[in-house]
Amino acid sequence: MLIFLDIDGVMVPSASWKPSQMLEDGFAVFSQKAINALNTLIADKAKIILTTSHKSRFTIDEWKKIFKRRGIEVEKMERLEANADFALKRKDEILRWFNTHSSYGDFIIIDDDKSLNALPPHLKSRLILTSPLVGLTYEHLTEARTMLGQSPHLA
Repeated sequence: MLIFLDIDGVMVPSASWKPSQMLEDGFAVFSQKAINALNTLIADKAKIILTTSHKSRFTIDEWKKIFKRRGIEVEKMERLEANADFALKRKDEILRWFNTHSSYGDFIIIDDDKSLNALPPHLKSRLILTSPLVGLTYEHLTEARTMLGQSPHLA
């Protein structure tokens, strides 16, 4: 399974009036609720594909260390192509990925970007839209499991 993952507003709740707490590695602390939810989602060895605007700030190995320091063991991780000048919107970055990959299996997209509601129906049907002030929560797990045709109840 693939998890297209944003960071701000998903793993790091973002409130413009409140600065994020940073760790020594130069990245913000993840919400414990988001950590728990993501750990449950990746328990079946899912691959994370970073969609965050921060994706090119660190190498994949550095990202894995950032996640590990926050309590998330990620074996398989990739990122969308660099978008340094932000010429493409997130929706277009995701569409570009799907247009260049013919085989991908089950997937979900976790993001707080409301513009992703404009994705084509076959992609939008796999979108979990988080609240930027709250981020990823346990409740999103039920939604994800339903999207993937699994029992919505966690064992």
